[in-house]
Amino acid sequence: MYWSWGKSGLALGLCFLFALVLVKPIGVSTQFVILDGVCATLFSPGLVVEDENSETGYNSPNAYLAKSGGKYAKSVAKPMNYSFIFVVCMLVGGFLGALTQRNNPYLNVQQVPIWHQMRFGGGKGMRMVLAFVGGVLVLTGARLAGGCTSGHMMSGMIQTAVSGYLFALAAFVVAVPTAIVLYKR
Repeated sequence: MYWSWGKSGLALGLCFLFALVLVKPIGVSTQFVILDGVCATLFSPGLVVEDENSETGYNSPNAYLAKSGGKYAKSVAKPMNYSFIFVVCMLVGGFLGALTQRNNPYLNVQQVPIWHQMRFGGGKGMRMVLAFVGGVLVLTGARLAGGCTSGHMMSGMIQTAVSGYLFALAAFVVAVPTAIVLYKR
């Protein structure tokens, strides 16, 4: 089955609305920080400690993990929460979607689009490098901004937060000229 961009957008919007109403707003970039913290505790067990004086019962010598009363420190100590499971399910869902749509005649998509080939060549390696670098830049920006596009833009706009609309505007104001410069079109 192939969905148009309109149906896909409506389905995505409904998913965000249901998540907001039933659980909490969707945001995923923080979970990468939590995963980093979980990995770091393997090498530095004192990174997160129980602390009865903290609002959450956990604290950290790392200022970022200690902020908000140890909220992130608690998530590192107990990572199996809604947000972490949500990120894992995104990865699994993407993988399952790719498997189930592999032979779909409506999705005859090239691995490396023609506009990318014209600018950077047809190699998948360069595409992967650029995607990785872009991902690092986006994730770095998300952490500096205190949240990602799904948190700021999608969840923010669904809650009619002015900051969500401003973030969306800023994202497109930067993304469109960047694409024009990057792809020379």
